Formats: sequence, C-alpha cells, structure tokens
Amino acid sequence: MAFNVRANKQAQEAARREGVEIRYYSVIYDLIDDVKSTMSGMLAPERRETFLGYADIKEIFNITKIGRVAGCLVTEGVVQRGAQVRLLRDNVVVHEGELGTLKRFKDEVKEVESGVECGMNFTNYKDMRVGDVIECFQVEEIARSL
Repeated sequence: MAFNVRANKQAQEAARREGVEIRYYSVIYDLIDDVKSTMSGMLAPERRETFLGYADIKEIFNITKIGRVAGCLVTEGVVQRGAQVRLLRDNVVVHEGELGTLKRFKDEVKEVESGVECGMNFTNYKDMRVGDVIECFQVEEIARSL
C-alpha cells in the first residue's frame, strides 16, 4: 500500500515476481477504508445457534429402503425438516448433524410442534436408541466486520 508515493522500477519488478499487488492512495481515508474492508474479508463469520426444540425417541423402526427411523414425541418447541440436530444420550452429545426426513404418519412435513409424535431419520447416522433425546436447532452465519 502506497500513500502519496509511487513505486520505483525495482519495487514494481519485485512485486510482480512475488505476485504482490501494489495499491496507490492519495486520500488517507480511502486507504483506511480499503484496509478495513480487506481485514473484514479475512474474518471468519460468526456462527449463531437458535434453539428450536427437543424430541424424545420412543421407538426405533427399520424401514426398507430408508433404514432406521426414530419414532419421536416432540416435548418442547418445534422440530423442522432440514434443521441441524444433536443426539443426546445421558446428556452427552453422541452425534451432531442434519435431520434427513421428518414424517407425520406417512406424510413428509416441514415442522412438528410440541406434544405431537413424528418419525425422523438423520443424514449419515443410524445408531439411535430408545430414550435418546434429539435437540433441534438452526445455525446462521453472520458476517463480521471491524
């Protein structure tokens, strides 16, 4: 970054050889804004979890072509299809992933509310047991800035 100066021939050659970009500024506020935007782009986004609900596994079913499906009762909040889930066994996280399917009787549904039974399976996970608790949540990524 250059402020009110120009790079000489040797500096330009060295920058080209090393693959470095030279930026010229004549207004200090433009330089500061560019540094801030560059630094903000380097910051990892902040992950914020929003709790949706809990469900207790009451029964496990083996369905052909689908695999293992957990028969659940939503005990608090809501469970939404496509949301992130944690499988808790004795209050210890056993698996964290994505909810694969969410069914009410034989119909695929978008969400199930508290006090209602449903069937769930998880993407790439089959070791569910009766008595496990499913915690459902959403994750949003918020861009950070300086």
